[in-house]
Amino acid sequence: MRRLWLPLAVLGLVVPALAGAGPSGETIPLEGNGPGERLDVTLVQVVDPAPAEGPGDVPEQDERLVAVQFRLKNTGTAVYKDSPQNGAYLLDTTGQRFAGSPRATAAGAEFPGLVTVRPQDTALGFVTFEVPRDAEPAAVQFAMNSGFADDVGQWALGSKT
Repeated sequence: MRRLWLPLAVLGLVVPALAGAGPSGETIPLEGNGPGERLDVTLVQVVDPAPAEGPGDVPEQDERLVAVQFRLKNTGTAVYKDSPQNGAYLLDTTGQRFAGSPRATAAGAEFPGLVTVRPQDTALGFVTFEVPRDAEPAAVQFAMNSGFADDVGQWALGSKT
């Protein structure tokens, strides 16, 4: 499992300024690094816990899978070609930041390794995260260009309690 341990206060130094922040379901417009790269990104749903798709996808005993579904609408003039899993992160209430996991879930169709979205077209898919069983997801972030774009969208997640 890839896990980045960063307090939320440090994220401002690691992640460029947030392009938008909002609750789950909100669409946030983002710009990529190249000319004409623009997406409207919507956090569609969060499945927590997400069932593993197969025996090889079952997480360690002290961990669980969380699947987050995004809708990517290309509102720019350039073709968007990227790996959405690389630009998505889940943050928990303690400030830990989790990158996408290669494990598959039965929550729904995941983004393929490489997504190509032509201008005005849309792609829909899940990104899976592997988190400690007791972690409380607080937010999800997404940035274009495998996470290297300056614009970062962030969605607040509701508490499970």
